[in-house]
Amino acid sequence: MNKSFLKFITDFGPLLIFFTIYYKSGNNLSAAIPPLIISTLIAVTIMYFIEKKVPYVPLVGAIVISLFGGLTLYFNNPIFIYMKPTIVNLLFAAILLISKTFFNKNFLKFFLQTAFQLNEEGWGKLNSRWAYFFIFLALLNEIVWRTQPETTWVNFKVWGMLPITIIFTAMQVPLINKHKI
Repeated sequence: MNKSFLKFITDFGPLLIFFTIYYKSGNNLSAAIPPLIISTLIAVTIMYFIEKKVPYVPLVGAIVISLFGGLTLYFNNPIFIYMKPTIVNLLFAAILLISKTFFNKNFLKFFLQTAFQLNEEGWGKLNSRWAYFFIFLALLNEIVWRTQPETTWVNFKVWGMLPITIIFTAMQVPLINKHKI
């Protein structure tokens, strides 16, 4: 099997499983969360064996999904799973901003330097853009889950956040090209 196809499956498979089970179970979060947690942990394990190293971002995602999904199930309260994207996005934004501002370290560069090479100005701009984008996603998630029914939030989580992220990523290509080494 193609390595990039397998990576795509491990990245988006758990979300697809969640979405499918949520709707097949009559919009039941309690039925969809355990398969989400299990499939996410399996995906991280598969990537570990393929990459021969710990995939840090997916690992953090798996831990957070397990924590917030577990809290949702334990307390029978969906607020925990609703807030997970907000907390994760704010955490990513804080890491990018704090590491650059206080420690003069660019975590985005650390994670993406094997994908492409940029000059320091380019890495700095890209780091800031992603940090503010994560804040935007957190605010957007808060607006959707607090003002819309659960099914709308689930659809937004699956079919809204991903396209928004893809569009934002595509919009970074000119910056990347301008500062490419």
